[in-house]
Order: sequence, then C-alpha cells, then structure tokens
Amino acid sequence: MPLVTLRKVLSAAQDRQGLALGFVCQGWEDSRAYVKAGEAAGAPVILSAGPDARANMPVQLWGEMFRELARSASVPVVAHLDHGRTLEECEAAIDAGFSSVMIDGSTLPLAENIALTNAVSAAAGQYGVSVEAEIGQVGYQDGAASEGTTLEEAEAFAAQTHVDALAISVGNLHLQTKDHAQIDWQRLAEIETVTTMPLVLHGGSGILPADRLRLAREHRVRKLNVGTELRQCFGAEIREVLDADPALFDRTAILTRAEPALQRLAEALLNRAWNA
Repeated sequence: MPLVTLRKVLSAAQDRQGLALGFVCQGWEDSRAYVKAGEAAGAPVILSAGPDARANMPVQLWGEMFRELARSASVPVVAHLDHGRTLEECEAAIDAGFSSVMIDGSTLPLAENIALTNAVSAAAGQYGVSVEAEIGQVGYQDGAASEGTTLEEAEAFAAQTHVDALAISVGNLHLQTKDHAQIDWQRLAEIETVTTMPLVLHGGSGILPADRLRLAREHRVRKLNVGTELRQCFGAEIREVLDADPALFDRTAILTRAEPALQRLAEALLNRAWNA
C-alpha cells in the first residue's frame, strides 16, 4: 500500500491507547525485518532514517527504499525523517517522498525553535506531510546531557505551532544500554495539561516494558523510538552466524541469516506496544 502519514498512525494509536513504534533503520535488511514484523503483529510501522543513516546513504535512496517496502506491505508504513536539523534537510526528505519529517530545533532558543518548526510545517503542509518537533533535549547515556522539557516551553510551543507530534525530554535517553530511564511522571502529566499534541519519547530502548505500557495507557505518549536494543540483537545474531560458519564471507548471506532474529524481536515489541 502507499505510504501513510505519521498523523494517521498516531490517530489510530490514540483510538486504541497504544504506542506506535519508530524503528531506527540502518539499511535494507533491518528495514525489511521491521515491515515483516509489523505484518506479523498486524501493526503499523514507522521506518526512520536518522542522521547516521543519511550520512551513509543519500536521503533520496532512503525515500525510494521505504516506498518500495510500503508498496508490498499489508500494514501501514510511515517513511519518517528523524532529527532533521534544518529546513533544507526536511525539504529534501519531502522531495524524496517521505510522509513524515522531524524538525529538531531543540538546541536552539525557544523562539528560534518555534520559527524553524513553523517554516517546516508550512513546507510540509503543501504536500500533506506530517511534522514532529522537539522541545527540551534528550541526551545520551554516555554523551551529551539532557535538558528536561519545561512546562513553560511546552505551553508556548503548543500555542505557537501546529505540529502532529511533539517529542519531549522527561528522563528518556538515547543509546541507553545499561540501567533504565527514570521517567519524570509528574513532569509528563504537567506537560499533558498544556498541550493536546500526541507526545513522542526518543530513547525507547532504555524504558522498561512496564513503563512503556504505562506511557500508553495512563498518558498521551503515542510514539516511542526504538533502535539500540534492536541493533544489539542484530549485531549479536551476526556474530553467532559468523561463529557458526567461519568460512562465510558474503554480506547478503550473513545479514539474511541474521534477519529472522531481528524480526522476532521487533514483532514482540510491536505486540507489547500496539496490541497490549
């Protein structure tokens, strides 16, 4: 089927009090595994091309690849630009056929973030493309620190922008591989009083399964980005494939043998997020 917008998937997530998963993609094999997992779980799939992915392969190719996967899929597929930093990056993704773009102006002063977000919304709106934005900064476990989203920021952003999803920082972290995120439930609840936008949490791999369910059932978080735990699974499976057959050298054979394990994990995550 054709690509769908993030807006459509988030509306469906709201209706069922579920979480849509944004899968951080690195290539054909993992992207294909996520679509197969979505079909097995009967859940929509958000395929995301982040900065690292776009540094490795041009955004035009990501757009074509995502559209090809969507064409043969039996579930809705969103082609999503993750962490676009400029209007030009978002416009390039729109030109490449993406159905959703994220403009990340979180490192800018609030007024500049709002202005940039509105410029992207105007560009995306001409083509019916969804827009996700971010306020506050989601840090990294062993890198840049987080800056939690404040109530004042959320209120001003909600009043002055019109986006389809808002990513916030409430204790979630990118690339978390040890310990678990400590969600600031009070701050999250406060933010929900000043905006009706569907909320997004990046760094979903570090959030406990029970907390993921709570985010969906008791709060208005409708999209969770997952990448680290899936990359860990794929990497571990590739090592097992090579250990089992040391003479194996063909890239396609290696990745194809490792793909089913990745698909199983993605399916399990979707079942817990979308079908719980």
